[in-house]
Amino acid sequence: MIDAYAALRHPFVRLFAIGRFAAIAGWQMINVAVGWQLYERTGDPWALGLVGVVELTPVLLLMVVAGNAADRYPRRNVAMFAHGLVAIAALGLTLVAARQGPTLAIYVFLALIGTGRAFASPSVSTILPQLLAPAEFANANAWLSSIFQLAAISGPAMGGLLIAQTGTATLPFAAAAVGQVIFIVVLRTLPAPRSAPAALSRHAHDVFAGFRFIRHNPLFLAAITLDLFAVLFGGAVALLPIFAKDILQVGPAGLGWLRAAPGAGALTMALLTTRLRPWQRPGRTLLLVVTGFGLAMIGFGLSRSFAISLACLFLTGVFDNVSVVIRLTLEQMITPDHLRGRVSAINYVFIGFSNEFGAFESGATAALLGATLSVVGGGLATLLVVAVVAKTWPELLRLGPLHSLTPREAAET
Repeated sequence: MIDAYAALRHPFVRLFAIGRFAAIAGWQMINVAVGWQLYERTGDPWALGLVGVVELTPVLLLMVVAGNAADRYPRRNVAMFAHGLVAIAALGLTLVAARQGPTLAIYVFLALIGTGRAFASPSVSTILPQLLAPAEFANANAWLSSIFQLAAISGPAMGGLLIAQTGTATLPFAAAAVGQVIFIVVLRTLPAPRSAPAALSRHAHDVFAGFRFIRHNPLFLAAITLDLFAVLFGGAVALLPIFAKDILQVGPAGLGWLRAAPGAGALTMALLTTRLRPWQRPGRTLLLVVTGFGLAMIGFGLSRSFAISLACLFLTGVFDNVSVVIRLTLEQMITPDHLRGRVSAINYVFIGFSNEFGAFESGATAALLGATLSVVGGGLATLLVVAVVAKTWPELLRLGPLHSLTPREAAET
């Protein structure tokens, strides 16, 4: 019989989930508030696309440093430092909104958020694998994904409603800062085990061990490549302020619901996943759900109905959640603990590149071709990506249950 609540029986998992919810909800409120504020000030899709570039640049520059920090020092402490940076940036954005500060200042604080995210991902995502048994990874990931998506629903909705009620982004930014502080307090209560001694080596050869590991694991390379290009072309989150204001005409409150819809779909699927048996063919499932993501995005781009648009975005969340759980569990199962920080940092660059540069790509194509063609064309490109990945890495289709995999120690050399 499946124990759907196995991971939640650990007190530190429950605490971690509470803190993670507060931090992610705050993050989502920042995203909504920044998008609304920039489009209100400029009316320019390029301004929205630039958000992704500004946040992604620190991630690219600090990838190696952040990954090695997570493998060299207690990951809990690195995570506290990272979310401290985000809290400072959120307070800065609060002051900019309250005093009508310059637009340039918004991008400066977004760069600081990007710096915090660069250190947060390889540390936060690798804390629980040090505290749980491998057989518990999938269930823990499903529950943490549920918490993440609950925050992805409530954060944008709350942010949009606060903007609609006050006419300013000040309160959402302030609430985001509080959320980061809550997570820092929670992290302080968790155990702080150090990484394996192998991670403490100071040879330059070991700095890039994460790259070698991924290069020698084609299944994982296929999974993150699929995510990279699918979200790069298929994402439309950066354009939601345009759809809310100009196409669907639903205002800031409607923008909050549009931003929340993918989270609602992902939460629904994540809760269902906790009650499902492990996927017997996770690689095939991965290809199918990314195909569904592309089709749902095409439907959203063509829709002129608020209800249909919400339904399409809901489906993108359903499909994306399955992809996230499979990819994260695959990473945790095959990666030795002393490499997890470095591998996670590279994985986050793939995710960050697809999300943040995808925002720039969406803004650029929307400025040139219009928002509708940008979204529909991206969905079609996603379908092409699925076909190319399936052809290039046929072993993905043959991948068996994830819980049967073991760490690939050969990747150390």
